[in-house]
Amino acid sequence: MPTSVAADLSFELDRPGQPPVRGRLTGSANRLTLDVDEPGAFAGSGDAGVVRAAGAALAARGLTVRVVSGDLHLITLGAVRVPWWQRRVTRSRHIRLGSVRGAWTAARSRAGGAESVLPDAAMLPPTTLWPIVPTFVRPVRRSPTTTHDPARGGSPRLVLEKERLWAGERQPVYWLEGDRTTIGSGPDCDVRLPGLLDLHAVVRHDDDDEFVVLSRGGLTRVHGAAVTGRQVLRTGARLEVGEHVLAFYREEHADHGRPHGGRIGGELGRQLPQEPRPSHRGPEDPPDL
Repeated sequence: MPTSVAADLSFELDRPGQPPVRGRLTGSANRLTLDVDEPGAFAGSGDAGVVRAAGAALAARGLTVRVVSGDLHLITLGAVRVPWWQRRVTRSRHIRLGSVRGAWTAARSRAGGAESVLPDAAMLPPTTLWPIVPTFVRPVRRSPTTTHDPARGGSPRLVLEKERLWAGERQPVYWLEGDRTTIGSGPDCDVRLPGLLDLHAVVRHDDDDEFVVLSRGGLTRVHGAAVTGRQVLRTGARLEVGEHVLAFYREEHADHGRPHGGRIGGELGRQLPQEPRPSHRGPEDPPDL
């Protein structure tokens, strides 16, 4: 499908020691007209190669440019039909001579030693190296990994959210090191918070290397939903006990809810299945009291 353009461009090319060359490019769709004020302006000894390259580039896009000087038709570049004898003269399949007068004008300018006006390859930026190694490198296939870290991997912890912190104070962190972490206001609780029941909730590390929360009579929520039985905690879970908020964190490479060691496909990406989880069974957890 040919390229469609709309052009109305005026330009001026300076020449050392000579008057500048002025022209105007107009047209629409795939047919353009270039009107120059000097017929032999682009007939210098070094311009032929640039003109041939321009004709090939225009033809590749289905465009034609009719070059004129007033009422004198010089040449037509691009997607044109060229007689065989003209191809011998111009050494191009994309340059059609407009008239005998135009061809004579160009030949006279070349014979007179007219200097080149069009930029040559030395003025162009360097081309991209081939092959384009950074672009076409064959992707390296990495073997799938799993989130089945050894038991207790990923530094599981609870972080208390506090609205007001003193200068230099940090959010309290409670590391889940035992098989049973108690939350409440009683003196024996691992996480002691005011306003809770003596034993408000329990976070257990079960035989499947999961950390689950169980309510012990007090209001306990995970992401706003009340906990009625047991609720598995995933990294980033929001645990609400009474008026306090605790955030559960576990590095994603050990959080069994994240296949292949993290979000390689994004939150909504398709996650490939991983191998079955090895047994992390150890001594029986002590009963909840």
